[in-house]
Amino acid sequence: MAAPLLAPYSSLFDLSNRLILVTGGYGHLGRAIVSGLLSHGATVVVLGRNKSQFKETFAALLATAPVHFQLCDVSSTPSVREALATCRQQYGLPQVLINNAVYSEGQQPDALTDEQFARGLDGSTGSVYRCLREVLPYLRENGGGKIINVASMYGMVAPDFAAYDQHPQFLNPPHYGAAKAAVIQLTKYFASYLGPENIQVNCVSPGAFPSERVQKEGGFVAELERRSPLGRIGRPEDLAGAFVYLSAAASDFVTGHNLVVDGGWTIR
Repeated sequence: MAAPLLAPYSSLFDLSNRLILVTGGYGHLGRAIVSGLLSHGATVVVLGRNKSQFKETFAALLATAPVHFQLCDVSSTPSVREALATCRQQYGLPQVLINNAVYSEGQQPDALTDEQFARGLDGSTGSVYRCLREVLPYLRENGGGKIINVASMYGMVAPDFAAYDQHPQFLNPPHYGAAKAAVIQLTKYFASYLGPENIQVNCVSPGAFPSERVQKEGGFVAELERRSPLGRIGRPEDLAGAFVYLSAAASDFVTGHNLVVDGGWTIR
């Protein structure tokens, strides 16, 4: 008698009928996000500017996994429009968009030019809005869907500048945190606006997930580890489950939420 009761729950994380678009899906965190989605049956289209990097990142999967590349520059509305139209034509209607791509210029907090500051804001917030706006006709045609934005713990708290005293090259710039805070608010805004159309909008805020290049600086990694209640930095695979959950039926009643994956950094 238990089987009928359990059956609906067995597919909560099944993504086998979902086409998921991921901007910037071949970077340090993007490849883990994409791999997690694929492992749960999704068909994934990575939108990006570097096809050779995509091929290198997913070389072991291209022959067997439903992962595809679509040229797209998220800083350009015409490019985003063309990319989404091509995806619709080649793969069908998307169920999920993950806004993971980012770009920025400048680092020194009190010496950014106007152009650098604007570029950083656009790279984290403008690009998210651009892609969200352009995907809406396809989600509406599909009768609903999900949008997942990538924010950051630095959209919630200020950096602990002592962590950068001996490693100024890794200093987190002010326009990054400001833009990521805007992403969190943009997520809430559109969750409210699009809720009646069965479109859920959520975001994920990663904590300290330094790239492989940054991890070569052991002293800086140690500074990050000391600030985490779990005593370690994030591994890319630590982030994958959040995107599987927010892409799946398991999160159909979740919208406007900021899922923090930071090892506890922001709790103290």
